[in-house]
Amino acid sequence: MFSLGAKQPVVAKASILVECSPCDIFKYLGDGFFENYPKWSPEVVELESLGAGPVKLGTLAKQVRIDQGRRTESKFKIDVYEPGKRLSFTGVSDPFRCVYELRNLDKSTELTFTFELSEIQMFMRPFEKLIRVVVQEGAERTVRNLKRLIEANKHPAKSSTPSR
Repeated sequence: MFSLGAKQPVVAKASILVECSPCDIFKYLGDGFFENYPKWSPEVVELESLGAGPVKLGTLAKQVRIDQGRRTESKFKIDVYEPGKRLSFTGVSDPFRCVYELRNLDKSTELTFTFELSEIQMFMRPFEKLIRVVVQEGAERTVRNLKRLIEANKHPAKSSTPSR
């Protein structure tokens, strides 16, 4: 009777060049995930590992986010953990996936972030175009934040105090 349309996933992708090696970037992304994720994604107001030990394939976590004034809580699992190459986590309680890919270039690394929302809840479908715009803007902001933080971590700010 009424066609509500196919459930098309929302996919946003952004890339940026980072003046750092893929291994150093992965240390920040993967190894330092629980310390650093709220820094590059400030919408994350709470983050907690649901297991013991370092981040690895299968690590479970819980996050609380405030996006556009809306509070959400979700659990996710690290489903790809390839040092120097790729980190990915997938929602356990919600249909999303975040992928961080690293490609070594001559003197820099291309960092690509992809966010996939498998489906939009029925009550949100009238806002699908807006959701797609907001998600793409978020992907672009994420790679800019990562670049700034990683490069600053690599080259700590020098003191502006003159030496005598």
